Amino acid sequence: MKKIFSLSILSLLFLSIMSCSTDDNKIIVEESTNPVILAPEDGANIILNPATDATTALTLVWDHAAYSVDTEINYTIEAAVAGTEFAAPVVIASTTSRVVALTGANLRSLLTNATDDVDAPGLGLVDTEDANIEVKVTATLGNNDDLPMVSEPIALSVTFQTGDVVIVPEDPALFLVGAPQAYYGLDAWDNVTAIPMRYIGDGETMVFEAYVKAGTDDGFKLIGEQGTWDNGNYGTIDGAQDGNIHNDGGSGDIKVAETDGEGLYYVWVDIDNLEYKAVKMNWGIIGAATPGGWDGETAMTYDFASNTYSITETLIADNMKLRSKNTGDAAFGDEWAFQIGADDTVAYNTGAGDIAVAAGEATIELVIEFDGTVTVTGI
Repeated sequence: MKKIFSLSILSLLFLSIMSCSTDDNKIIVEESTNPVILAPEDGANIILNPATDATTALTLVWDHAAYSVDTEINYTIEAAVAGTEFAAPVVIASTTSRVVALTGANLRSLLTNATDDVDAPGLGLVDTEDANIEVKVTATLGNNDDLPMVSEPIALSVTFQTGDVVIVPEDPALFLVGAPQAYYGLDAWDNVTAIPMRYIGDGETMVFEAYVKAGTDDGFKLIGEQGTWDNGNYGTIDGAQDGNIHNDGGSGDIKVAETDGEGLYYVWVDIDNLEYKAVKMNWGIIGAATPGGWDGETAMTYDFASNTYSITETLIADNMKLRSKNTGDAAFGDEWAFQIGADDTVAYNTGAGDIAVAAGEATIELVIEFDGTVTVTGI
């Protein structure tokens, strides 16, 4: 949202006089953007049971509201029953931070306490019935709640459980923090919004992957928990870009594009053995429908700005796939480790069926997200 004010000098003087006591030198905002909730995902399910009462059941993380004046921003986080347009919300928290964590007990109280509870009002939900709620963040400036900016709400489903509960262990976690965050709508080097890598271990091993858009000078590190450097601070040893890392506050930045230049890099990390691999991905089309048949890829072109691989080519009516042979060879010694076939949703080690295409010219585009999910258009 944009708020633009064209004011005369007299108007500016008037507004300066009328401003609140803590913002005596406040400048009217020329451009601002709403806060954006980053986690949890819209539509996520929250499970509440006795085992979650003392643990974190909900962590809300949001990108800051952007004001054109450098001043502290206040955030109010509210929840409401879904579909009520926040007619009777409950305040989850008021903070100047951009992250709020609630235990299961905290969240249960906010959801189930009576709406007219003087000491701790809630939404009045029944803890024996599943529920749907919405959450939003409102940013304001100053003591008078000036210039409110409101996020798009996210929807959450809540499952109440009672009695004996089988706790399913969560997958291990690892997060990337560094310059590449800026390519994903986040602040660079902000550990609060560090990006989760995809876990590909077997439940016991600490192995992760990510598909990282990186420029030549972009560095990053790896941490074990968002919002802190104390639960893992993994980086290079004395700056050496040799595939070895250590957990140390003085570790150096990992710079995967320092040699091969900007692009989309496959990054594989083994925390157990403190090793990583990074390969600049080259994608192409392959198969009987393509000019090179099944013997070799016809290369796609990568556009760094849009993070998109594309190709315009005349196909024949037959089968094909998309493949990154160079990545499979370098990372795992398997030229077919990275392939995209029919109904595929991720890039790594998929093995889905061939894609049947019609004859004619086609412009094919491929986008690979940070977690390896793929979108293919044009075929």
